[in-house]
Amino acid sequence: MIIRRLRSVPEFQEVLALEAEVWGYTDLADAVGIPMFVATLKRGGILLGAYDGARLAGFVYSMAAVKDGRPTQWSHMLAVRPACRAAGVARALKLEQRRACLAQNVDLVEWSFDPLAAVNAHLNLRRLGATVREYAEDLYGASDSPLHRGAPTDRFIAEWRLRSPRVETALAAGSGPRRDGALQAFPGVVRVNATEPRGAWQACAGWDMSRGDDELAVAVPGRYQEMLASEPALAREWRAASREMFAGYLGRGYQAVDFAADGVGGGTYLLRRA
Repeated sequence: MIIRRLRSVPEFQEVLALEAEVWGYTDLADAVGIPMFVATLKRGGILLGAYDGARLAGFVYSMAAVKDGRPTQWSHMLAVRPACRAAGVARALKLEQRRACLAQNVDLVEWSFDPLAAVNAHLNLRRLGATVREYAEDLYGASDSPLHRGAPTDRFIAEWRLRSPRVETALAAGSGPRRDGALQAFPGVVRVNATEPRGAWQACAGWDMSRGDDELAVAVPGRYQEMLASEPALAREWRAASREMFAGYLGRGYQAVDFAADGVGGGTYLLRRA
């Protein structure tokens, strides 16, 4: 696998084709187009492609940004071809993005991700060492992508502080900062109805917004995108419940600092009081 910067219009066309494949866009209304790549890459944006032979296996794209008066990068898109997802391509792309950012003297990268997308949470928090302090409700509005269509596009905002000891530890270990077993041992916020499933899916039986512990565990269901396609009403219930839990606790000063996958597509977040 070779990772390199993408700079030409033919390379941008490869990226567009992969966007359509991964997100299932029909009219590309939500896609990043060639003029945007051209403009942002001229002023500090970073577009990296991973190639398996001659074929684009994945890409990561970020644009120059400013936060609190300091230069940052906003990482807008990361995509990996389905056949290549077990090969560590996503993490390799993020590591190369980190190197490119540090070469520009940028030490903070931010991006959004769905709190109910367990695979992304595991990569972002445990394997990269990012943290989350901000919850954004319906950030992108209605989406044309079948991955998101039918539910609000609520998102976490990940903060990846590239020179922090936390990130250095996560990257050196190849896993996350916490490797001491299941996070279910921490006080739980959500109750999952395991005895009365809705088809193939577990329902949310309630949640507790009164906790004041220093560390809290918040479970999320498995295969949320599949749930959205097959049981959209239940997926919207989970979205509403997770919105109240995450927005509420993050608004009270907690941060999402770790995620443990459960082996069946879901997992558990660790929230820690800042």
